[in-house]
Amino acid sequence: MLDFPNAKINLGLYITEKRPDGFHNLQSCFYPVRWTDALEILPSEQEAFDMTGLPVPGNPETNLCLKAYKLLQQDFSLPPVHMHLHKVIPMGAGLGGGSADAAFTLRILNKLFELNLGGDVLENYARQLGSDCAFFVQNKPVIATERGDVFSPVELSLSGYSCVVVYPGIHITTAEAYGSIKPETPTCDMAMLLKQEVKVWREVLKNDFEAALFPKYPELPQVKEKLYEAGAAYASMTGSGSAVYGLFKGEAPESLLFPDHYTVWKGLL
Repeated sequence: MLDFPNAKINLGLYITEKRPDGFHNLQSCFYPVRWTDALEILPSEQEAFDMTGLPVPGNPETNLCLKAYKLLQQDFSLPPVHMHLHKVIPMGAGLGGGSADAAFTLRILNKLFELNLGGDVLENYARQLGSDCAFFVQNKPVIATERGDVFSPVELSLSGYSCVVVYPGIHITTAEAYGSIKPETPTCDMAMLLKQEVKVWREVLKNDFEAALFPKYPELPQVKEKLYEAGAAYASMTGSGSAVYGLFKGEAPESLLFPDHYTVWKGLL
């Protein structure tokens, strides 16, 4: 069975407090975009996992796809499978690609072996794999709180907008990003902010990581400014970086160019 785990962007991201377990509570709107990896899972005589596309650092045996399979295998008699992941979404970019791969593994296994697990149950499995993994089970816009794994519905459609995501090749680890952040209680209601016109978001919708990371990586504010100069209604870093995206009403301009070593994705929302 073949599926295409997609990325997400953060519309606003506020780090509200540090938790006793060492993680942080946050508030953000997660919004899916169509930049995808490819994941195929087939029944096999023996367990196998391989990857193509972008190189993934670390031991393949610790990949989140395998962890998701092992997690379900603890509760169900799953036969061996052959998993192939073709990696396209860059890592360390704040796009949630690895989390999407894990969640889609759960979704595919659920269908492939007719486990009949509902969305809430799959989300609970996904929460054991990573803070934002659960989002990709339902894969629709939500306001995320706590560790990024507690969701509230939000009526928000960016239909008619295109998105340009720019990854400048800077890998920012979660530890690095959170190590330079100072949690603060937000003074705004995110659901109310999102009801305003997209062009107003520039003044009111913030990503807390920008203040910490932009001075360290000047390429990031340069990308953001270039997106605004090209006519973006809203631009922001996503997640804990380093990808920066712009939202354009209608099609994004074809003249928007970046250095060759940058990775750029453009698509409709």
